[in-house]
Amino acid sequence: MVKQRACLWLAGAAACAFAWGAPAAAQDDDRLVVNPPELGAAPDAPSKLLLSQPGLAGGKERLLNLDIVYRDGEIFNPATGAWDKVHLRAYADPTDPPPPPRAAFVSPMIVAAPGETVRIALNNRLPADASCATGDHHINIPHCFNGTNLHSHGLWVNPSGNGDNVLLSINPGVKFQYEYNIPADHPAGTFWYHTHRHGSTALQVSSGMAGALIIRGDRPPTSQANGDLDTLLRDMKEQVLVFQQIQYYCLNDPAQRDTKANETYDCPAGQAGRIESYAPFGPGSWAASGRFTSINGEVLPTIAAAQGEIQRWRMIHGGVRDTIALQFRALKPGVARPDRLAAPQMDAWVKQNCTGAPVPYQLVAADGLTMAAAQETRLATFQPGYRFDALVTLPESRDYCALDIETPEAGSVGNDDVPQRLLGIVSVRPGTATGGDIRGYVQKALIDRARRLMPPDVRDGVIADLAADLRFSRFVPHPDVGDKEVTGYQNLTFNIDVSTQSTMFEVGSQDYEPRPYDPNRVDRQLNLGAVEQWSLQSQFVSHPFHIHVNPFQIVSILDPNGKDVSVPGAVDDIGGKPADPQYPGLKGVWKDTLMIKSLLPGSSVGKAGGVYTITVRTRYQRYIGEFVLHCHILDHEDQGMMQNVAIVLPAGEVGAPGNQLQDQGPGHH
Repeated sequence: MVKQRACLWLAGAAACAFAWGAPAAAQDDDRLVVNPPELGAAPDAPSKLLLSQPGLAGGKERLLNLDIVYRDGEIFNPATGAWDKVHLRAYADPTDPPPPPRAAFVSPMIVAAPGETVRIALNNRLPADASCATGDHHINIPHCFNGTNLHSHGLWVNPSGNGDNVLLSINPGVKFQYEYNIPADHPAGTFWYHTHRHGSTALQVSSGMAGALIIRGDRPPTSQANGDLDTLLRDMKEQVLVFQQIQYYCLNDPAQRDTKANETYDCPAGQAGRIESYAPFGPGSWAASGRFTSINGEVLPTIAAAQGEIQRWRMIHGGVRDTIALQFRALKPGVARPDRLAAPQMDAWVKQNCTGAPVPYQLVAADGLTMAAAQETRLATFQPGYRFDALVTLPESRDYCALDIETPEAGSVGNDDVPQRLLGIVSVRPGTATGGDIRGYVQKALIDRARRLMPPDVRDGVIADLAADLRFSRFVPHPDVGDKEVTGYQNLTFNIDVSTQSTMFEVGSQDYEPRPYDPNRVDRQLNLGAVEQWSLQSQFVSHPFHIHVNPFQIVSILDPNGKDVSVPGAVDDIGGKPADPQYPGLKGVWKDTLMIKSLLPGSSVGKAGGVYTITVRTRYQRYIGEFVLHCHILDHEDQGMMQNVAIVLPAGEVGAPGNQLQDQGPGHH
């Protein structure tokens, strides 16, 4: 078996039963998904590894260790039915014993609670890298592959100093302690962490340098305040699933440099796969690689469930640039998992064997933030950086295909036409019959939970909400942003300029034309306490927009004809058939990452000539300091599709030109 752990939260007694399981030879046939290993938990005396002491207001401080190293391991390759050797950069818990070669290739999971301070001692143990030196590179040409830092994606924490500061370069041989002071009113939810060093983000994330970051809450709703959905879903079976696209390659001639011409995805025996170049990244590159999306480090794994069991799936798209469209279909009886099948053949295998009707499941949170009501779907679209929490229950005792189905070109990263692929098999043992109405089955189960778990003064209200179409009014973390609350406006445009000799990746605003990233420039200075409405567009293909620190609420998503396709039941088919399912139902939802869709180039349909217009609103609360917004196609970010943002005190300044670090100087690598 693969490695297994059974851990309690860091937000409570630190304890963990730990075993590596069977020898490596036995793992070929048993790629079973388990939750990622929990950082800081270990079999021996956890107190030696996890420093826990009282903090302010009764909170706790926790010290976690995270090393950046090269890891030698193996990843299953369905095209050959063999395990490919790999030599990749990785996060590692230094308190763990060395993993066997076929241990799941996934980063440790960080778990914390509101009111805690989490200190992460980052130790860069990678080899020296001359391209990290000042002036050795152009800032928007990928460089410093062995420099790093850490981003707590989605956390509402301080972006400066030792906080969620991505304007640092932690070079080889350097140790640095990040400090995340998680406020007591922080939402519980599914977040993640990943490297964010400008110039090497895509390369490192594509190597697997990303992991789950879960904030667990125990605050039930009261008559005065909303609570954590965790209190309603307490003790529910949970799957934490990190989707990654590890795009390793080998060299035709190991004596020559890593160039596109010298790179091959057919790794010869004895050569370890690597990621040491940006040549693999680009439109169509993931499909062309023939690699498969991994789940918690396993390729084409098995996920265990019971018939009628309601599981909470915390799903994280930790990849670089490929769209994932998750669907469940029954697998034909007697058909085994395809352990030797190349990616180009997978589409035909899926059509032949995954033949059942799509199984509905309930989305309950987006980007870690509880939604106002559960939304039933048969297909959830994950763009890079997205998270969804879903309540998944499968109605029959049998095997199901977990599929990444083909998405409309207009709704995918790079307008790519990627055939459907198998992500894994959900193996369902006998249990409880659900009947034909899965949503009704889940609804009844949640109402029963509310009767048992909710405080008396709010119990009836919670039950009434659940009975009224699975509403979560008592659990949403942020109040709606009303029209009268808005104090200002921002405009953002993504663009790729292909008219010059060197392609330029750019971001613009209402005050200037799109331009590449400049570390010495603050592109937007915003006042603490302001509430602003943003208009988001893209003038060249689609890009996932992500902004650090403060989440935003979706007001509308207008297609090129001005139709709001974010309303429930809307049909987004202006780009052609089939309709794109990613936007309907997002109106009013809170997120931190959102695809900004564009049909350009190639189609100028509609009154807006192929351009979608997305309106969101956000509050600049609590934290001042400088951080970034960017495209979450991470090789676009590394090449300049990013901006510096400063939140300042009214009439104050942060990061003014006279106080900026010099071009490419320390802190802006």
